Amino acid sequence: MNRKFDFKDITLVPEVLSSISSRTSCSILNDKGTLPIMVSPMDTVVSEENYELFINQGFDVCLPRCEYSDSKNIFISISLDEFEEYITYFDDFEVDKSPKRILVDIANGHMKKLYDLSKTFLSKTKGTNYELMVGNIANPKTYQKFAEIGVHYIRVGIGGGSGCLTSANTGIHYPMASLINECFVIKKQNGYQTKIVADGGFRNYDDIIKALALGADYVMLGGVLNKTLESSSETELFKLFPISENTSIYLWNEFPFLRKHFYKKFRGMSTKEVQKKWGKSKLTTSEGITKYNKVEYTLSSWTENLKDYLRSAMSYTNSTTLEEFKESEHVFISQNALNRFHK
Repeated sequence: MNRKFDFKDITLVPEVLSSISSRTSCSILNDKGTLPIMVSPMDTVVSEENYELFINQGFDVCLPRCEYSDSKNIFISISLDEFEEYITYFDDFEVDKSPKRILVDIANGHMKKLYDLSKTFLSKTKGTNYELMVGNIANPKTYQKFAEIGVHYIRVGIGGGSGCLTSANTGIHYPMASLINECFVIKKQNGYQTKIVADGGFRNYDDIIKALALGADYVMLGGVLNKTLESSSETELFKLFPISENTSIYLWNEFPFLRKHFYKKFRGMSTKEVQKKWGKSKLTTSEGITKYNKVEYTLSSWTENLKDYLRSAMSYTNSTTLEEFKESEHVFISQNALNRFHK
């Protein structure tokens, strides 16, 4: 029972007899009317210049260190210190009742200070349209603690992201598939409304689909979306020549043979590059990496594939809604079983 698992350790099992005759019968939108996908607050993925492209695809967006937004699809990303200042603001002015979604974006969501500030925030914003997301956490019992006080969303997952070195250097980790599933069991048993946002380490469509089947309400993506032509990172030919957005689109469409030479810089948000960008005078040890990713697809083509694969998986498991899909059966497999289909 103490042995934990990740996505490649399991497969989903089809229903004995599925009543779904066409995958178009499966609804892949959640109770907010969006796809169960969130864009990670990473400056090489999303910015105030391109976020609408993601929203138009049906995603929710977490903007890195954005000052303000009242969009129902955007979370404003702030630090723990900024969160504390934000709460102090409520003591001097009447709480604004317009829609606001706040993400306290910190690496260690297990800090008691975050928990205490969240309790205060939720008390002061009760009866308003504020929504609070916290994290990241890597312990199902921590999910329960935050769910008990009514936090609206919790990011689960530490160290699994392609731009993150936390687990590799600190040893702190909880295998993502087990983490999602155990949080979901706690959520279901207690009737919690707190959304589970699985964050970090998703590399293929099947990872995302399995996360949703195991109980995630949302999957947060960074590296996967950095590889889209439209991500906020500047496109470079051969990792040498920066090209403008319009030029990259033109070359992508008119000269397909060049696509294999399109690259984007990708970096974790704890890197010293980002610390300098945010004006920090004292730089801390980096828990992230900077690298180049190949541009592999456009945002619309990637999204269309996700929609089709997700609907297909839901039809196999006789799930017409995402909530039904969370009840899907999974089995554990051997390495040989994985090798059979994992190409």
